[in-house]
Amino acid sequence: MAYRQCPKRLWLQTFRPELATESPLARLAMQSGNRIGEAARRLYPDGILIDTNDLRAALEQTRAALADHPEKPLFEATFEHDGVLIRADVLVPGRNGAQLIEVKGSSSVKDYHVEDAAIQAWVVRATGLPLTSVQVAHADRNFRYAGGGDYTGLIKPQEVTRAVDSFTPQIAGWVTAARATLTGAEPGIVCGPQCRDPYECPFLKHCAATETDPTEFPIDELYRAHPKHKAALRAAGYSDIRQIPQHLLKSEKHLRIREAAITGRAYLDDVAGSQLRAAPYPRHYFDFETIAVGCPVWPDTGPHLVIPFQWSCHTETAPGVLEHREFLATGTEDPRRECAETLIAALGDEGPIYAYHAQFEALRLRELAKQIPDFADALTGIANRLSCLEKMTLASYYHPDMHGSWSLKRVLPTVAPHLDYANLAVRDGVLAQEAFLEVMEPQTGAERRSELRRHLLDYCGRDTEALVHLARFLESANAG
Repeated sequence: MAYRQCPKRLWLQTFRPELATESPLARLAMQSGNRIGEAARRLYPDGILIDTNDLRAALEQTRAALADHPEKPLFEATFEHDGVLIRADVLVPGRNGAQLIEVKGSSSVKDYHVEDAAIQAWVVRATGLPLTSVQVAHADRNFRYAGGGDYTGLIKPQEVTRAVDSFTPQIAGWVTAARATLTGAEPGIVCGPQCRDPYECPFLKHCAATETDPTEFPIDELYRAHPKHKAALRAAGYSDIRQIPQHLLKSEKHLRIREAAITGRAYLDDVAGSQLRAAPYPRHYFDFETIAVGCPVWPDTGPHLVIPFQWSCHTETAPGVLEHREFLATGTEDPRRECAETLIAALGDEGPIYAYHAQFEALRLRELAKQIPDFADALTGIANRLSCLEKMTLASYYHPDMHGSWSLKRVLPTVAPHLDYANLAVRDGVLAQEAFLEVMEPQTGAERRSELRRHLLDYCGRDTEALVHLARFLESANAG
């Protein structure tokens, strides 16, 4: 599967594995997959787990289990053929052959899941064990956890045997090509779409750092430019945004990016500033942190349901007069009701509420309103008061150091460099999810849990403090 993404990835993970950088998002996906896998095993209580990381031992234990207990399901059954070794999530024996089930933490079947299952089926069949069907099982979004460890219905199997069979004639060629890759030097493949398709490659940082690209403002920094537009510009011989003639850029934002790249000066108009100065007090600056897990933990929650577990709010009651309130769940119980109740108390029913990507906060609030009907009116009222600082910034501001991105992490250093996220242990939303998952773990010690909570509070508080400074910066547009 590494070869299928990129031959260079296969070569690097074989010969230079120390260069890999595991992203927090990949770690979250792995944790989610592991929990779904554990839930799948509970559906076969008489199953046998091949519980060893010694692959030779795993092969032997699998052979012994198939011989001694041919009627029992196997978890992590291990097979090898032509130098390809696989571990099957679930293997269910039957009268005419076995059923191979590949368990994924996602909420749907992806194309690369089918390729993965096809390689596994190719290996299993080559060892002489017939397969009657191949399935990819994923979390059913409609499942709601009743509690008590009962995950019946969480796993939704999808038959993929026909799709798997269509790949079978190609697999030997994949194996041959992958093996050839490992007999040569490091492939000279440059960074491209394959680096993030179907998932981010763990060697992306290494490959990007070793490529020598003198372009200071590459074409890819044209904000949300259509791939065909970027391809046409490259075909015309342009590699740097500063080279592009003005008439070839039709988007106002693209023209703004080009002008800033050429002049080195920031753009700031007073459209957003005039709106902000006209806003009444109190003004609230607000941010959610959320978590979504494949295997639900709390009753009446489902797989990949987005659950707010933390919020921060800086409230400006008068010019320059700030109050800060915050909430962070304990991690031991469903946080939704307490999160909503404390939020309603903090935001009241007066004053505009600013969030950076307000569509996200509004969606979470409206979901909470459906989940907690007795708070529905108050939560809907809060959602209706939201204003989007990202849209305001998009309309009125751009700095060349933003390099085509209006994310808060790119905007903030250009307007308030002292509010640097680099000095925080939790620096983004993915790390916040990872930290809270550790808080939720029963085996996490009290001291470590306290440390994680402090990091989470620092991060979420920094987000809303940043919004205050951004709003003040936008308001300053007419200062001269």
